[in-house]
Amino acid sequence: MKKLQDEIQNEIGHMRMVEEKDLKNLSYLDMVVDEILRLYLVGPLLIPRECRENIIIDGYFIKEKTRVIVNAWAIGRDHDVWSQNAEEFYPERFIKKKMNFHGQEMECISFGSGRRRCPGIHLGLITVKLILAQLVHCFSWKLPHSITPSNLNMEEKFGLTIPRAQHLHAIPSYRLACDDKFE
Repeated sequence: MKKLQDEIQNEIGHMRMVEEKDLKNLSYLDMVVDEILRLYLVGPLLIPRECRENIIIDGYFIKEKTRVIVNAWAIGRDHDVWSQNAEEFYPERFIKKKMNFHGQEMECISFGSGRRRCPGIHLGLITVKLILAQLVHCFSWKLPHSITPSNLNMEEKFGLTIPRAQHLHAIPSYRLACDDKFE
C-alpha cells in the first residue's frame, strides 16, 4: 500500500482526486491490479465449453461434444509459470512483464479467452484501477489492533465465485487535504 500511495502522491499530489487520465502514468498501480487479477479472480472456473471435434491435447484424448471446464484459478497459481512464490502477492513480478488479459498467452485468463472472452475487459480494468487508486490515495488502511499481516486469514470459500472465508475488516483514516479544495 505504501509503494502505491507514494507513486500516486508523486504523480497526483494531495490536492486533487485521481482521475481516469492519470491512470496511464501509474505503473505500480498496473502491477498491483495485474497481481490482484492473477490471484483473486471473480470466478475460478470459466464458462464450460464443448469440443467441436475429437482432439488430443498433451497426450489426452478429448472426444467430440465433451464439455470442458477451464480452471482459471489454478492457471494463475501455476508454479511452473509464476515461480515458487506463485501463492504470494508480489506485484513486482510484473516489472518487466505486462499482463495480457485478452487470453492470448493463457498464463492468466481472468476475463476468459478467444472469441468468447469478456467484452468488458477495458471497462473493468479502468474501473478497478480508478477505484483502487482512489481508495489508496484518499485513505490509509490499517488492520484491527488484534490482527497482523502475518496472521491475516486469506482462505477462500469455494463456489461460483471465490469470496474470502472470513470477511476482511480494515480501518480507514483520511489522508488528503481538506475536501473543499477538490473541484
